[in-house]
Amino acid sequence: MKNVNGEGLSTVRVYELQKKYGKNEIVTERKKLLIHRILSAVKEPIFLLLILASVTYFLLGEANDGVIMLIFVFCIIVMDVLQEWKTDRALSALKNLSQPMIMAIRDGKVTRVPSVELVPGDIILAEEGNRIPADGYVLTSHDFCTDESLLTGESGEIWKTPAQAVSGDKKSKELTIESLDNLRSDYCYAGTMVTQGNATILINKTGNETAYGKIGLSMVGIKPKLTPLQRQMKILTKQCTIIAIFLLFIVSFITYFNLTDYTLLDRFIESLLSGIVLTLSMIPAEFPVILTVFLSMGALRLTKKHALIRKLSAAETLGAVSVICLDKTGTITKNQMSVEETFHYQCEEINLAKIAALACDNNPFDPMEKAILTYCNDLGLSEQEIFSGVFVKGYPFNQECKTMTHVWKRKDTIVAAAKGSPEWLINHSNLPSEECRLIGDKTRELFKKGLRVIAVGFMEINNESEIPEDLQEYGFTFCGLIGFMDPPKDSISEDIRKCKEAGIRLVMITGDNGDTAASIAKQIQFPGDLTPMTGNELDEISESDLPEVLKKVNIFSRVVPEQKLRIVKGFIANGDIVAMTGDGVNDAPALKWADIGIAMGLRGSEVTKEAADLILLDDNFSTILDSVEDGRRIYDNIRKAIGYVFTIHIPIALICLFGPLLHILPYDLMLLPLHVILLELIMNPTCAAAIERQPSEVNIMKHGPRNPAEQLLTKRILIKSILQGFAIFLGAFGSFYYYLVILGGSPDIARSIGLSVLILSNLFLVLVNASERESVFRSFCRLKKEKGILFVLGATFFLLVFILYGPLQSVLLLSHLNLKLFFSTVFIAFISVFWYELIKIIRKKS
Repeated sequence: MKNVNGEGLSTVRVYELQKKYGKNEIVTERKKLLIHRILSAVKEPIFLLLILASVTYFLLGEANDGVIMLIFVFCIIVMDVLQEWKTDRALSALKNLSQPMIMAIRDGKVTRVPSVELVPGDIILAEEGNRIPADGYVLTSHDFCTDESLLTGESGEIWKTPAQAVSGDKKSKELTIESLDNLRSDYCYAGTMVTQGNATILINKTGNETAYGKIGLSMVGIKPKLTPLQRQMKILTKQCTIIAIFLLFIVSFITYFNLTDYTLLDRFIESLLSGIVLTLSMIPAEFPVILTVFLSMGALRLTKKHALIRKLSAAETLGAVSVICLDKTGTITKNQMSVEETFHYQCEEINLAKIAALACDNNPFDPMEKAILTYCNDLGLSEQEIFSGVFVKGYPFNQECKTMTHVWKRKDTIVAAAKGSPEWLINHSNLPSEECRLIGDKTRELFKKGLRVIAVGFMEINNESEIPEDLQEYGFTFCGLIGFMDPPKDSISEDIRKCKEAGIRLVMITGDNGDTAASIAKQIQFPGDLTPMTGNELDEISESDLPEVLKKVNIFSRVVPEQKLRIVKGFIANGDIVAMTGDGVNDAPALKWADIGIAMGLRGSEVTKEAADLILLDDNFSTILDSVEDGRRIYDNIRKAIGYVFTIHIPIALICLFGPLLHILPYDLMLLPLHVILLELIMNPTCAAAIERQPSEVNIMKHGPRNPAEQLLTKRILIKSILQGFAIFLGAFGSFYYYLVILGGSPDIARSIGLSVLILSNLFLVLVNASERESVFRSFCRLKKEKGILFVLGATFFLLVFILYGPLQSVLLLSHLNLKLFFSTVFIAFISVFWYELIKIIRKKS
């Protein structure tokens, strides 16, 4: 091409152009500034109430308390902003890991670079399965076509041809929404998909300057939809807030009539303050944090196990997976092909190998083609000898014929070499019916040995004008069969056993022959009926009968992409949560439709990765199991966190409610706004760190998946939270009331006793609720491996010691406790929480 440097851009030039044009990314959301994060936090109901409480203190003339309240508010806002920043950083790290890559020519070498780093002037190599990363001219092409339905909305493949000339001054036609129906055939557009062939492309526009980018700009400011879990959290928070506001008026009303000795203004302010304290105790400020933090940190943790989550909601959906649809090649098997056995028909073995090699790419990516060339080398055939002719025409592999054909001109001879599906090639060969039957028997014999089998044939053509346009017009001379061994992965049998224990059903979906699939299934002890159903047999089943068929069939063979999609839809219609694995371009629709689409990171196409929810960075089935286990752990911990929030808020709310009901004066109450906000400072890190980091239950993969329709806050969790919360209330408020009223002690000491019981109960609650089945001692042995959990628990204990015996004691209206009283609070907190261990023992015995 004219004025195009075949060496590509230099590293220095790329750096200069990146400074000029920026990154090749479409900015669809504005960056959130620090001030916006702070304002977003302040707008939350709990912070508005805290600020109102601070103002109330100033109105009462308690400036010191008002200032301290504002300092505490500032601390909580800082914690919230830091937590949001940490979450955003985790999400950004996940986004960077999932960036698509593309082959580009730079400094005269072909190198793999992130698509986001491309600049105008880059030369890229696009091949089947790639998503075009930027707009550009086609320099060279080979059977190259793209799907541009993303831009036009119309299905169908567009064949691309090289541009005639590209100069530095030449510009592509300006693209508008109205001109999308007139896209150029010598130009590729960002976001479109390569469906066939390969090409070199000179990048012309990047980022928001591309056709796709201009459409993307219209999406700026559009907020993403809430997930079902987020909606549940929002409803729970809203319900608690409504109840809290209702109780605010009740408590304010009661307090107002209790304070008969106060002036009218003081009565109003004190009663309002009492109501605010109760409202603060009722609003679960932790709820909005739980989902985002738990899912983002869980997803980031999964990357250490070679699993990359692309959509946060998938992190918890993984735990509900009930069916995994597996592609045989590369997931169950190693995808390491070797020629195991051949059958040559009326020709020499070396001729069979040569014809098979001519039907391959001379620089193959496919493991089967690599195995064929290795087989040729073993027979003494060099690649130079095989590909010494002139390539004339190619017929790429397609789902209809399942055959690949190349036409070569060698001296004065034109030969079409074909390899592919034995069924199709036998039917399109000039074989007598008796020979067809014998070759069919030989094919089935190889299939039953667990081999992947292809047929090989050729056709001689007189001249180039007689080369057929359609592969169906060929009549081949049959050469023979080649059987490939693709052994199962070493760990696959153990992984299948674990799936069975976890109540997860496995279904094998393959394009291979059914006998091959069944043979591999027997080797790895695949569960269930191993009688395969072919794609053609599946097509004969009506939609009404499909649900029952899917309950029985475990192996589907000779399946095309449309049939894969139908199988996935059928399982979903049956109420299953379906995970689907895939690596090819045609797997993308099924992966997109599945509840969890799983793409292969090492050999999967970029289009498949984009359609997936989870990318396996090591292409290992064991990683899927690890991800499912972590998905169950994440969901369990979200539930534990919700239970914890309810449990710890119940005693705080009851303490704030019963104080005025029992005619305790405002300044003698156990909890003032300062103490409620102090408890919030303790509860936030407990949720975000101590509970989020808790490891999986020991037997988490020994029971079936959860019911996806089940609510986060179940009746069982609610009853447990109420009972535990009420027990903590009795311990904390009971000890406070006994010392203050029965013994007539100091309000500051009584408050210190009650607050100590509350904070210590908070620590014990994390340990006791770490497992529904294991004893607290076993749980602690597992938790002590998590340094973050121990740090949070230790920091909380030292905070209690600091506020009781440090300089904040008088500010918080507390008093130091002697050793007898302090250990009494430890004992009361222990009894208030550890009674639940008896419930575990009873449940375990029953």
